[in-house]
Amino acid sequence: MKALPTLRAALGSERVRDDPETLALYSHDETPRSCTPALVLFPSCHAEVQAIVRIARRHGLPLVARGAGSGNVGGALPVPGSAVISFECMQRVLDFHAADRYVTVEAGCITGEIDALARSHGLFYAPDPGSNPYCRIGGNLAMNAAGPHAVKYGVTRDHVLALRAVTGAGEEICCGTRTSKGVVGYDLTRLLVGSEGTLALITEVTLRLLPAPEARATLRACYPDSASACAAVQRVMAQRVIPSALEFMDAHALAAVRAMGAAADLPAATRALLLVEVDGDADSIPRQLHALQEALAGEGLLELQEATDQRAIAQLWAARKSLSPATKAMAPLKINEDVVVPVSRLLELLLEIEAIARDQQLLIVSFGHAGNGNLHVNFLVHPRDKAEMTRARHGLQRLFHQVLALGGTLSGEHGIGSEKAAFVPLELSPESLALQRGIKALFDPEGILNPGKLFPEV
Repeated sequence: MKALPTLRAALGSERVRDDPETLALYSHDETPRSCTPALVLFPSCHAEVQAIVRIARRHGLPLVARGAGSGNVGGALPVPGSAVISFECMQRVLDFHAADRYVTVEAGCITGEIDALARSHGLFYAPDPGSNPYCRIGGNLAMNAAGPHAVKYGVTRDHVLALRAVTGAGEEICCGTRTSKGVVGYDLTRLLVGSEGTLALITEVTLRLLPAPEARATLRACYPDSASACAAVQRVMAQRVIPSALEFMDAHALAAVRAMGAAADLPAATRALLLVEVDGDADSIPRQLHALQEALAGEGLLELQEATDQRAIAQLWAARKSLSPATKAMAPLKINEDVVVPVSRLLELLLEIEAIARDQQLLIVSFGHAGNGNLHVNFLVHPRDKAEMTRARHGLQRLFHQVLALGGTLSGEHGIGSEKAAFVPLELSPESLALQRGIKALFDPEGILNPGKLFPEV
C-alpha cells in the first residue's frame, strides 16, 4: 500500500497495524457481516487525525471511523481496501466547567465515564444508550444515539454545544459555541451529529451537562395485552408530568426474560409491561408518581408496583436490562430494527408486527422507548435457513412501509449504516437525496469517509 510509509511516519509504526490479528478484531461491529480492512490506525490527537485524512485523500484510501464497535447497522463496518481509524487512544478530558455546565472531551471517551465525571460534581450527561458502560462518545455522535431517558431529555444532538472535526478534504472545522445560545451562521454542529462519519471525523466535542436529579422513582405496570398498554402510554403522555423514561415490552419479550429466570414475580396473565420512571427534586416525586399512577390505572391494569429506593428500582428494571442477552439466546441472528411512529399510532404498529410474524412465520420480539414511539423490532432468525431469511426480508420491507404509512421514520437511534442504506429512498425523496449527496461532496470531495454508508450506492 502506497500510503503505508507516510502513515507510519505520521503515527509511528506501533499505531499503524496490518497484522492479521488486529485486522480481524476490527473487521466487524455488532452486525453479523464482516470485512477485513487493509489497515487499522490509532491516532492520539486531533492533529494526527488531520494528517491521516490528508494522506488518505492523496492516495484515495477509504477511511472508516470506529468507536467501540457496538453499533448494529454496519456503521463501523470496513469496506475493501479501507483503513479503520480507531479513536480509543483519544480519551482525554480537555476542559471541564461545572459552573458553566459543560465538558470538552476527545471522541474516544467512554460515554458512561463522562456521566460519572459530571455526577461527581452534581451534574449529569443525559443521553444513556444501552451500551453506555463501554460505548464511546464519538460513536454516539455519529449515530445521534439516545436511550430510555430521551423521552424527557432528548438525544445526543440536543446535548452537543460545539465540535472540532476534520472534513474529508483534510480541513479542520470548529463549529458551535460553549454557550447555550448562539445563532451565528448555519448550524453545522447539528448537521455533523448523526452524519455517521460520512462528512467529517469528529475529534473533540463540548457537551452540555445538567443538574443531576435529586431523586427518582419507578413504576412497573402489567397489562394483559398490547392494546391496554398502548392506551396507558397515550394517557401518560397526555398528562402534565413528563416521565424520564417510559419503556414497553411485548409478550415475546416477556417470554424471553422469563426463560432466563427474570420477571418471575409478574402476574401470570401479563402479556405487556410498562416501566415508567420519574426524577427531580425529592419533594416533587410523590406528586409525579400520583399523576402517573392515575394515568396507568386504566382498563386492563393487572398490577402496579412502585419503587423509590435504588435497590427496589434496580429490581423493577431487571427484566428490561436482561432483554438483550435474553433475545440473543433465542436464535443465532437478531435483526434489530429501531423504527419510530407517533405515540398515538404505536398500537397500529404492534398489530402490524404481529401480522407480519404470523404471515411470514417469524419470531419477532418488540420492546423499546414507548414514550418516543421508538420500538426495537427484533427478527430472530437462523441465517442458514434460506427460506426463513427470505421471509424475514419480506417482513422487513412490509415493516418499513407500514412505519412510513403511519407517519414514522426508519431509524430512531441506531442510524442507517450499510444495513439500512438500501431502504432510505423509501423515506427521502429524490430531491432530498440529491441535496444530501451534494452536501456530502462539499465536505468529502473524494468520497473517502465511510463510503457505502447512510445512502444507497448510485
